Amino acid sequence: MADAGPPLGLIALGLILWLAVNATLAGISVQTIGIILFLVGVVWLVLELVQSRSPATRRRATVVREEPVVRERDVY
Repeated sequence: MADAGPPLGLIALGLILWLAVNATLAGISVQTIGIILFLVGVVWLVLELVQSRSPATRRRATVVREEPVVRERDVY
């Protein structure tokens, strides 16, 4: 599975800044920063999911076959 934690955190932070915070810092709207973080998180999440579905990154199943060990003892 894709590593979806960081993009989801970025999406959550962006949504909080966009919808819950009403402030302006030095002429920059915090809501605008929230929208940007949200969009970057969505794009990042989509890229992670596409990358995890590509055949180049899929792991092939490894079959391990265990066979019994037969030891013959020479009796003199």
